Amino acid sequence: MKTFYIETHGCQMNVHDSEKVAGLLAGRGLIPVASPEAADVLLLNTCSIREKAEQKVYSRLGEFRALKKRKPSFVLAVLGCVAQQEAMDLIEKAPFVDLVVGTHRYHEIPHLLEQVRVHGRPIVRIERMEDPEPVEIDTVLRENNFRANVTIMEGCNKFCTFCVVPHTRGPERCRPSWQILEEVRRLVDAGYVEVLLLGQNIDSYQDPSSRKWKFAELLKAIGEVPGIRRVRFTTNHPKDFTPDILAVLERTPTICNWVHLPVQSGSSRVLRRMKRLYNLDEYLDIINSIKTLEKKIALSTDIIVGFPGETDEDFEETLSLVDRVQYESIFSFKYSPRPNTPALKLEAREGVPETAKQWRLNRLQSMQRRIQEHQNRQLVGTVQEVLVEGRARDGEKWFGRTPSNKIVNFDPDHVVPGQFLDILIVGFGPNSLQGQPV
Repeated sequence: MKTFYIETHGCQMNVHDSEKVAGLLAGRGLIPVASPEAADVLLLNTCSIREKAEQKVYSRLGEFRALKKRKPSFVLAVLGCVAQQEAMDLIEKAPFVDLVVGTHRYHEIPHLLEQVRVHGRPIVRIERMEDPEPVEIDTVLRENNFRANVTIMEGCNKFCTFCVVPHTRGPERCRPSWQILEEVRRLVDAGYVEVLLLGQNIDSYQDPSSRKWKFAELLKAIGEVPGIRRVRFTTNHPKDFTPDILAVLERTPTICNWVHLPVQSGSSRVLRRMKRLYNLDEYLDIINSIKTLEKKIALSTDIIVGFPGETDEDFEETLSLVDRVQYESIFSFKYSPRPNTPALKLEAREGVPETAKQWRLNRLQSMQRRIQEHQNRQLVGTVQEVLVEGRARDGEKWFGRTPSNKIVNFDPDHVVPGQFLDILIVGFGPNSLQGQPV
């Protein structure tokens, strides 16, 4: 086995997990390649947060089966949340898969691949680690050399009734603050200018070291690391988004003016059934506190439509919330039944028809599109600091991101990824801005 390819589905945490696995394999001498066809080992890192994402995994496995027939020595591994959730069922549905590795065992992948090669039979490794801290990997093969993902915690203790994360990722486990700060300092020394702090519920961070820091204290310390230009963090739970986080956000210039605060529904009745641990008034209190800051904060959120038992009145409350808050962006989805979640029983009794789900999603997304167009129109004529990320989809323009997480496309002008530019905004769409370097 000389070459490998990793295909990643799902959240930013999955992306970073793939970077860690790539670092492990590269450290053992394997070479990353640009396509599955060129690989001796293909690793599919999976997501099971929604049924559609899980179905896509099996669809991709069907496509890779043909590749395995053409290359008998080809090794196919499935990682991530579907691997953790499905385990032996996955091997039964796709018996050509050689290796199934759950979310707690990535550090064992090089050894497990060797076992597959020696013994020639499928291996399943999904046992949870008993270690109270996440297992970290020192050798990370990062996607670029200017922005770095940094895990500060894994897992979730909230057990929302619709969510599989506590089952696939396990309980909350936090890294020591000294270890996180050491990683950030190394990244800055290596030339990285932005870090994205990651955790399933990042604002519930509790330092296991003797410092006993909460998230706000860790965030402040990271923002003050000499040489860092931008710090982002995701994702937050409203129950744990405390005033001290807001104070650090406002007073620390390096922390980007963007907060992702998932609400899931604008109806307190639905929020209770989701077991979100807050009601609409409590969520709006946080939003109002954010909006009163002198530092203008861009807000984004997650919303589920068609949760079991959601009425038209409940949905109208969600639309009212979106209109009131004026989010910069939302990630919106139809409710998807997931294994091992309490909402499955609710779905059996009170499931919302698919046509109603789709109609509600269309209305929500149409409203949000109008909001984003209005907000982006207001930015025409302003100058925005943009961190250049690479070529835009058309292959001609470049694109970058503002501190408030806005995408800006602009014409070529002798730039390189990782460079900061001042961009004059000259045009807009609902999802991005167009600009010219000043």
